[in-house]
Amino acid sequence: MMDALANFHFLRPLWLILIAPAVALWWLERQEADTTARWRAVMDAELLARLTIGGDSRRRLTPGDLLLAAWVIGACAVAGPTWQRMPQPFAQVARPAVFVLKVTPSMGERDLAPTRLDRAREKMEDLLKLREGAPTGLVAYAGSAHLVVPPTPDPAVVTGMAGALAPDVMPRQGDALADAVKLAAKLIADGGQGGSIVVFADTAPAVTPVDLQGTPVLLFPMLPPARASAAPALRAAATALDADIIAPTIDNADVEGLARVLATAGPPPPAPGEELRWQEAGWWLTPLLAVLVAVWFRRGWVLA
Repeated sequence: MMDALANFHFLRPLWLILIAPAVALWWLERQEADTTARWRAVMDAELLARLTIGGDSRRRLTPGDLLLAAWVIGACAVAGPTWQRMPQPFAQVARPAVFVLKVTPSMGERDLAPTRLDRAREKMEDLLKLREGAPTGLVAYAGSAHLVVPPTPDPAVVTGMAGALAPDVMPRQGDALADAVKLAAKLIADGGQGGSIVVFADTAPAVTPVDLQGTPVLLFPMLPPARASAAPALRAAATALDADIIAPTIDNADVEGLARVLATAGPPPPAPGEELRWQEAGWWLTPLLAVLVAVWFRRGWVLA
């Protein structure tokens, strides 16, 4: 109780200024309604009371009093009284990730049925299902790198845009892996929540070491399992990017392992409750306002 009293305040205190003119109008109305005020200055109080009808009794509650009470309560409700904090309802819990997808003619090879590119899309879709709506972005690259989807919790957007990608829609041919990873790292840095990068590629060029500011990189080879373990170009790229290689499998074991890695890689995001906001309690006053409004249906209650 003492903590609640110590923390009590109004979120929008300027609304309380409306109470001052309400009190002033209430006081003026009472002065105007007192028709005996002029006589008190020249007549004995006891005699005036006997000469006045109802002079010895006063109404305890008038329409003006009721209006003032409703005005004060309404102003307090709008001002936003509060005394306790609550977690942000949309506090980020899952770690973001950015998928980097290679879209080149070599990804059309059919050693992975139906094609390497289609298999990459399937793995991405399976991974999104396991991540339960965690923010995921998409970067596509060939000879140049391009942002396709910024990190979003909607997996349908990512899978839909990935399905529309094809080598003939890319502006330039080539293999700009380093540029794509740098773009993905910038997306994660701009988000301020940390995260990881997952590269879906079948081959990789010679890559010089890239400073990704500590962003974890995971390389998912789009090759048959036997060939993926013996791909020197991919291993060299992984070394340059300080990336871990995810061994592909014919079942979902690779995707399930990758999902576990993404759930723990990088700095932890803010946990629920770390980002707090004041819980507004003005709505508790609305039932009292409803009761006061109901009194106005009483016969004879008129305020002119």
